[in-house]
Amino acid sequence: MLKDKTALITGASRGIGRAIALAMAAAGANIAVVFAGNQAAASGVQTEITALGRDCALYCCDVSDFQAVKSLVEQVITRFGSLDILVNNAGIVRDGLLMTMKEEDFDAVIDTNLKGAFNLIRHTAPHFLRKKCGRIINISSVTGISGNAGQTNYSAAKAGMIGLTKSTAKELGSRGITCNALAPGFIETDMTQALSDEVKAAALTHIPLKRLGRPEDIAAMAVFLASDSASYITGEVIKIDGGMCM
Repeated sequence: MLKDKTALITGASRGIGRAIALAMAAAGANIAVVFAGNQAAASGVQTEITALGRDCALYCCDVSDFQAVKSLVEQVITRFGSLDILVNNAGIVRDGLLMTMKEEDFDAVIDTNLKGAFNLIRHTAPHFLRKKCGRIINISSVTGISGNAGQTNYSAAKAGMIGLTKSTAKELGSRGITCNALAPGFIETDMTQALSDEVKAAALTHIPLKRLGRPEDIAAMAVFLASDSASYITGEVIKIDGGMCM
């Protein structure tokens, strides 16, 4: 499905990013794993990918740093010879109520979650334009659609990714480049595992399918959007939330 394609995936050392990296590798892609600092987790993903018979390289990068991302993209293209797929998954949370949120917590989330996605698109777009082909997948969130109390920074960043997705799709579509966003709901990751059973139970009351999502649920759609089968889909925001945000 993705045979011999190269995918650059940010935040790929764990959670949704890890699942996407493994699913794309299983579909035949070579993977550039971008991570923020957990070298051991990134190395574990690399081991799993190489066991699938695919090429994999690790890159530690602060995606909020414009020049660092420029260098990252250049290194990936030099290392693999080309780039076909970009997945903007890197994200952080600094939750807090609006009235007490610190400026630095708002800035940090916007810089990583939103500006980071812009940085990657900005520096991969010239390569995609020259090829007249490319797949960009942004991992947004249902909170970017409906909002969430205690997450004004996170919701603002994820809503911004939706606008970024649609504008990118309109700007680059004529050159064969698609850009879509995925909006996960309540997914079983390290973040949600830290929540109490009471909070999880309360969340389930709002999910018609009555279960939390799995990272693999997101990964399956990412693989589809990266494939030739999705070549006529762009500018879309696809909710993967068990029906939580209808």
